[in-house]
Amino acid sequence: MVNDNAYIGLILIVSVVFVGIAFLIARILRPNRPDKVKLSTYECGEIPVGPSWIQFNVRYYLVALIFVIFDVETVFLYPWAVVYRRLGLFAFVEMVIFIGILLVGLIYAWKKGALRWV
Repeated sequence: MVNDNAYIGLILIVSVVFVGIAFLIARILRPNRPDKVKLSTYECGEIPVGPSWIQFNVRYYLVALIFVIFDVETVFLYPWAVVYRRLGLFAFVEMVIFIGILLVGLIYAWKKGALRWV
């Protein structure tokens, strides 16, 4: 019987090889004919008006960062749900604490006004 880690290693090796082959095929097949227009900043044909440097509100980045954090953390719920019956009460208490910490972080961000768009 093969160890579960061997399957993970095999998938990792296959994915790295696949990405490497795809990268090499893309380098060989893509067109590479740069000219003055192609290397210009704007390719859409419109003449730019005003400065190209625009400062966005930091709130957009903050909301995106909070989304990524909570999105990644919810991924941890899937393996827990798969082995929940084997782990029993300990896993349940551990996950309640984990979700509680996430809720404290969400409430903190909410109270600080990080999720307001106004």
